[in-house]
Amino acid sequence: MADVHLIETPTHGRVLVDRPSVSPTAVLVGCHGYAQTAEILLDELLMIRGDAPWTLVSVQALHRFYTKGDRDVVASWMTRQDRDTAIADNIAYLDRVFDHLDLPSGAVRPPVCVLGFSQGVAMAYRAALRGAHAVAGLIAVGGDVPPDVQDVPAARWPRVLIAAGDTDYWYTPDKVAADATFLASHAVRHEILRYPAGHVFTDEVRAAARGFVTAAQL
Repeated sequence: MADVHLIETPTHGRVLVDRPSVSPTAVLVGCHGYAQTAEILLDELLMIRGDAPWTLVSVQALHRFYTKGDRDVVASWMTRQDRDTAIADNIAYLDRVFDHLDLPSGAVRPPVCVLGFSQGVAMAYRAALRGAHAVAGLIAVGGDVPPDVQDVPAARWPRVLIAAGDTDYWYTPDKVAADATFLASHAVRHEILRYPAGHVFTDEVRAAARGFVTAAQL
């Protein structure tokens, strides 16, 4: 049986940044879902932002592939293969995204919130809790708290907004309840939005996310 060798090599990630014409009052960094792209999530971030002067950052996962029939290029954050190494690679990638933004420090630094959708939720949690940059808030749409961040001390956790569709086939009521129990026991400030839809964004989710980021500015 052959030995497995994991070889580190440089790669480049695709990141879309939409800056306001004035000094930003907040920064919203997004991680898309499985088989999506940075462009798809940026469209959602734009609807969440509305006319607010926020910088939007849509981060595309490193692992690109074609959809059936080679019609589109999409991406995935990771698979179960060499999972721990992939997690470390992705956290380092998000750290570099934050470094690339070159945000000011101190009192003039706008609050940074991280949003994840579906598969990207786990990456948003990891970026916020295992990454080098602290964030003011975390928005999880349609995805649960990954087990590899649950030992992070409560003091490191930002405020959390969970959005879960009533008919979501992936983020089920049992998973939502388990996350609520964990966050409460860990003394994490959080709120949960249940909405009448499935594994999708809705106007209700976008409005809640907009209010959440706006509150982080106060």
